[in-house]
Amino acid sequence: MPTTTYSLLDEQMTQDDKVFFKKLGKRVAELRKELGIPQTQLAETLKISQQLIAAYETGSRKIPASMLPTLARLFAVSLEQLLGVDELPAKRGPVSTLQRQIEQIALMPRSKQKFIIEMLDALIKQQQSA
Repeated sequence: MPTTTYSLLDEQMTQDDKVFFKKLGKRVAELRKELGIPQTQLAETLKISQQLIAAYETGSRKIPASMLPTLARLFAVSLEQLLGVDELPAKRGPVSTLQRQIEQIALMPRSKQKFIIEMLDALIKQQQSA
């Protein structure tokens, strides 16, 4: 049975697909930048290459449907907002340093998240006993 490669699928995009994936890629790039996440970090989190992230953001490659819920969670938006069904608010307003740090931690591998949680728990426990 012949297999279809991703590049072949991308070459077969209709004009509507191209417009849709360009807009989706632009939204992904905007949300990523708003959170201060470099392409390399997003790629590591999604276990794909930075070049593929760049291709998604320019709309030259289709973002797999299976990746959309993960992206929505990472960017803390609804699927509708990610897909452009609901327009994103103009700006979320200033994000506190703590909120930005929490969002950055959420993108880390589980082992690093666990380490940070253990450190925070120890600091909180120490503060409560003081």
